[in-house]
Amino acid sequence: MSIWMAMLIGACIGIVITTIVLSGTRNGKIKAEYEQYIAELELEHQQALVHAQKRSVNTSRAVLKGKMAEQLAPIMPEFRYLPSDAKFLGDPVDYVIFDGYTDFRDGDGSAEDIEVVLMDIKSGGARLTKGQMAIADAIRDGRVRFETVRIDFNDEG
Repeated sequence: MSIWMAMLIGACIGIVITTIVLSGTRNGKIKAEYEQYIAELELEHQQALVHAQKRSVNTSRAVLKGKMAEQLAPIMPEFRYLPSDAKFLGDPVDYVIFDGYTDFRDGDGSAEDIEVVLMDIKSGGARLTKGQMAIADAIRDGRVRFETVRIDFNDEG
């Protein structure tokens, strides 16, 4: 074998080895970059989970506090009506209050003193829903009435 042929084979082997080594190094860098990217994504995901859990717990607490406030409202100082005059509905408004009805029923007031009040209890930063605002508008516009429905059951059969 000639020296030139040996050098050519050696050069080819050198090129192949260099290509393999450089390829491995490049692949290693790419792999390291992606592993770092994946680690950052996992950290962001964990932080997002913690934030979502805290937000969920805080929302749940606010809802529970609101429900407690609705139920306890008639015994709170801010409630200026007799608890016996208040009837809990819950939805779409919390209470229908027949202000003066207890006194009238007990003989201490007159029918003209009775006033019907629809009330919703809010706590924190809670606001009226669109439906509650529509009900308030209907009352302001005088779109309120009293109806009686008679149901007759016939024993004929």
